[in-house]
Amino acid sequence: MGLSRPRIYEWLAAFREGGIEALYAKPLSGRPRKLDERAMRWLHKTVTTKNPQQLKFEFALWTRAMVRDLIAQRFKVRLSEVSVGRLLRELGLSPQRPLARAYQRDPQRVEAWLHEEYPAIRKEAKRTKAQVFFADEASVRSDYHSGTTWAPIGQTPTVERTGARFTLNFISAVSPRGELRFACCPGTLTTAKFIDFLKRLMVHRDTPVFLIVDGHPVHRSRAVKQFVASTQGQLRLFQLPPYSPDLNPDELVWNHLKRHKLGRLALSGPDHLKRHAMAFLRSLQKSPALVRGFFQHPTVRYAA
Repeated sequence: MGLSRPRIYEWLAAFREGGIEALYAKPLSGRPRKLDERAMRWLHKTVTTKNPQQLKFEFALWTRAMVRDLIAQRFKVRLSEVSVGRLLRELGLSPQRPLARAYQRDPQRVEAWLHEEYPAIRKEAKRTKAQVFFADEASVRSDYHSGTTWAPIGQTPTVERTGARFTLNFISAVSPRGELRFACCPGTLTTAKFIDFLKRLMVHRDTPVFLIVDGHPVHRSRAVKQFVASTQGQLRLFQLPPYSPDLNPDELVWNHLKRHKLGRLALSGPDHLKRHAMAFLRSLQKSPALVRGFFQHPTVRYAA
């Protein structure tokens, strides 16, 4: 087995003095940690619950370099970026693409929406046999690109954007049942255009509609409130918490359209953009299972 005679004698001597337990492998202690358990807990809590800008950093994402600086400021301990990465993995953390959320967002307001307000809306919808919709507006631009492109190995490619871009505005509404309604809105969204969309949403419906929207000024205008009141309860509007687009399932419709459809096309003009956008949305209307799948995203599963 390739063992030397002196090593055999060492094992025999250890066995005579301490028995079989003396031959068990002993863990290597290695270099002692520079951060104790209390410091490790503080670091984990800080990285997982705080934004770097709250600690006077200029960048909003935790990088290894920023965590290294944080440890140096807090504990006067100098670590390399490699050591910081190893330390973060020991804490159960990994580099991930973050969700963008506004710092003005009120967590208590969001909690109230998730556990009190929306459950009440759903309960009332069930009592009145109303159908719940989530609505959103979006701009589709010709210079939005997704996916990958070919380039020399080791050289990150640069995609030049044209200044002659063109834009289309849409409004849509989706329901947990998989229903999708949409309309193209040339120019900016106005009160008249929004009311026209509401009228189209109500066509051929015998049951009430509960429409959940964001805090756009058009949604809160006097004319919209008057129109909703004129429906005598057939249409009711509810508002999402401020700065909470991630709670709206309709956002995922536009994310799907931009990333997986229009973002992969070479668009030649406004008519070309509109033709493809309308075609993709019509095909999505015919795929209620896919629309229902949007409601399985972790941030909007509450509405499924």
